Amino acid sequence: MVDETNASASRESSDPVSSVPDPGHADKPTQKRWVGVVIATGLAMGAAGIAGLVLTGMQDKAIYSKPVDQLLAQRGKFVGRPVRAEGNLVHGSLVKREQPCEYRFSIASGGIELPVRFAQCVVPDTFRDVPDIDVGVTVEGELQANDSFEATSVLAKCPSKYEMKQKKQQGEQMPHGPLATRESGERRSAAAALGARAP
Repeated sequence: MVDETNASASRESSDPVSSVPDPGHADKPTQKRWVGVVIATGLAMGAAGIAGLVLTGMQDKAIYSKPVDQLLAQRGKFVGRPVRAEGNLVHGSLVKREQPCEYRFSIASGGIELPVRFAQCVVPDTFRDVPDIDVGVTVEGELQANDSFEATSVLAKCPSKYEMKQKKQQGEQMPHGPLATRESGERRSAAAALGARAP
């Protein structure tokens, strides 16, 4: 019986499988590293894919804003696409038509003019043709193949208070002064009455 016990013990010690260490224990740190690398790579690829889709989608929706001269110099890039054109209102070009209700005018920058059609009846209050005052205008819409502009919105830039002070000193009048209202007149009257009572 002793021989059988020794024989079975020698078989267990000479068994090549039992003498090799368990691969699951020795490679756990290496395996964890690989799993981390695979997960990080997958996340990075997913983020890059999402960023690519967002940027590609936004590229079609982007609206460029260019001065008239630059817009017309690069007309091939902007024809038929949403774009903003910036310039000064050309004096004497502002015309309102009743049938169909629309405004037609020209804006210019760098010595180049762009005819604009705005097919709506309402424009900003500050959009007026005032002699001797440059009115900055930004129109949004599409540049046409015939070098005209179909506007969907019109923004007029008012001169700043500093510019208006300079122009007033030169004898010019404010083109878009505050409107006198009944309420503001009443406030002035009340202020004058209070001032008259003061000792």
